[in-house]
Amino acid sequence: MAKNKSEKNIESNGDYSAKDIFVLEGLDPVRKRPGMYIGSTGIDGLHHLIWEVVDNSIDEAMAGYAKNISIVLLPKNQVRVVDDGRGIPVDIHKQTKKSALETVLTTLHAGGKFGGDAYKVAGGLHGVGVSVVNALSCWLKAEICKDGFLYTQEYVRGKPKYDVKKVGKCDGSGTAITFEPDTEIFKEIEYHWDKILERIRQQAYLNHGIHIIIRDEREKDEERAHAFYFEGGIKSYIKHINRRFGQKHDDIFYVAKEENGVMVESALQYADDLSTRELGFANCINTPEGGTHITGFRTALTRVLNDYGKKNNYFNKDDDNLTGDDVREGMTAVVSVKIKETQFEGQTKAKLGNPEARGAVEKVFGEAFSSWLEEHPQESRVILDKVLLAAKARRAAKAVKETIMRKGALDGMTLPGKLADCQSKNAEDSEIFIVEGDSAGGSAKQARDRRTQAILPLRGKILNVERARLDRMLGSEQIKNLVIALGTAIADEFDIARLRYHKVVIMTDADVDGAHIRTLLLTLFYRYFRPLIDAGFIYIAQPPLYRIQQGREVRYAYSDSEKDRAVKEMQKLKAEKLGKGAKEEPEETVDVEPDGEISEGETKLKGIIIQRYKGLGEMNPEQLWETTMDPARRMMKRVTIDDGEAADEVFDILMGDEVAPRKHFIQTHAKSVKNIDV
Repeated sequence: MAKNKSEKNIESNGDYSAKDIFVLEGLDPVRKRPGMYIGSTGIDGLHHLIWEVVDNSIDEAMAGYAKNISIVLLPKNQVRVVDDGRGIPVDIHKQTKKSALETVLTTLHAGGKFGGDAYKVAGGLHGVGVSVVNALSCWLKAEICKDGFLYTQEYVRGKPKYDVKKVGKCDGSGTAITFEPDTEIFKEIEYHWDKILERIRQQAYLNHGIHIIIRDEREKDEERAHAFYFEGGIKSYIKHINRRFGQKHDDIFYVAKEENGVMVESALQYADDLSTRELGFANCINTPEGGTHITGFRTALTRVLNDYGKKNNYFNKDDDNLTGDDVREGMTAVVSVKIKETQFEGQTKAKLGNPEARGAVEKVFGEAFSSWLEEHPQESRVILDKVLLAAKARRAAKAVKETIMRKGALDGMTLPGKLADCQSKNAEDSEIFIVEGDSAGGSAKQARDRRTQAILPLRGKILNVERARLDRMLGSEQIKNLVIALGTAIADEFDIARLRYHKVVIMTDADVDGAHIRTLLLTLFYRYFRPLIDAGFIYIAQPPLYRIQQGREVRYAYSDSEKDRAVKEMQKLKAEKLGKGAKEEPEETVDVEPDGEISEGETKLKGIIIQRYKGLGEMNPEQLWETTMDPARRMMKRVTIDDGEAADEVFDILMGDEVAPRKHFIQTHAKSVKNIDV
């Protein structure tokens, strides 16, 4: 039997012995597989290095020894983190026979957080944090102030340059770590000031009474600094998050209590809004994927509000109970736990796994919130009125969905009449273009590849779902058509496995109205179809802005700079064809109407015609296909979310009811926009 190439290679290397076993020593495993330790070697992984060092300083603060922390962005991509804690020990470690400092910085799973009394609680419990930073840095310097003396040691890619040495005297105590990420590991090194600022602000809220300063000294002419200090802790955090909303009640619920060795701290306030903001932390580490502490919080919240509502006759005992979605609508909550032995899922600590955290949070929060409701009757009435309204809207939406389901629409049995579906039934091969209006829809239907491309025209601007509940949203014919076309259903019946197209493409005009429609659609997808964004199924088409023609040569430009470059290249090519002695023609071009005729009063010079597309309907089907829909030539942007909390805030600001935050956002960001189409 014939064997393929890979089979022959396996056969020729059939021996498998001790020489084939490779042992990665020291920090080599980190450099070999950095993604296992910091998630990725992209921008998120780069910033993770900062978090690991800062987390060590935060651990000193939680232990009660550090009161001041500073983070400085320096030239040459260097970062310096300083705290006034106890300082990493520098004496000889009896097991490694090296200084404790070198042991911590060069050995995985070495640290003061595995046992003993150095730390009661800590975020970095794997003992790989600062050693991973050392491994992935081309240079790192540690400076320790301890017992009146300053000690230092430098490293190159995790290897010490010299033994720890005493270099002088110092006052107080503390640790300073300065590192420079290795360009062999990180192909792109760019620190995002706002990203770092938000993370540090978060840590300051979670550790009230601690001063944290961040400075940017990368450019001497653009130095900036920000200082954080919050006496109110997570209550101040709630105020900060809710600053752009109308609060439903002034008093913020707060509790801090220890239960079975777990310190539970939580704060909660309802806002005049439909979105939920729920932040979980374990030992000051954000857990964006939740975990047992969030499960305990949700269970207690739903139970307490149901019990309180029935006890005080807000609804009958036979009525349906409030659901988790009902009680969390418009809620802003922070749940923070501190545990001796945390169990995170993975080194990046996205989800808490400690089972004891669930019971502790459920008991502490449940008892305290129940008492708070009894002691604050006015606030309780406001909260119950809000969650009952959410329940009413949920039931109304359910009735609408059931009506649609009875017609078989959400199962794809009755597709919208406006939809020009594709022939393929394989979702992986299929894509749907959402276009504005019948004009663009007509061109797109003629241009498309019927086998794999579906077209859904929308009439006008869809409902702004940021300001509407699900029942009103499903009453919109345009949104209903979109939901039916996608096939996933919506809300609690959403099922991504039923998605009919693995490319959902927003294709709107390159003008103000087109941008607005695109934003409305993105708001819809973010609020109600978030899994489609996370899975990478949402795209934005990039139609050209210009068509440039000289003779039979046609080019398309997607920006003004591309247009200018194309014109110059055409001029140069024409001059070369005419020969070196050709007379230079005047540098003038002309914009023409969509039909290609020269506008009245204008002249055509140099034979270059520039057509500015104001809408997709101005393109004929051939042009639309070759520029925007042909998979071999088109350009599309995939919609991604790097920071869910930041994205949530932007949608709230831009699409919410409050005018002042939106005006401030536009004024702040307008300086970066050169041309505004109004």
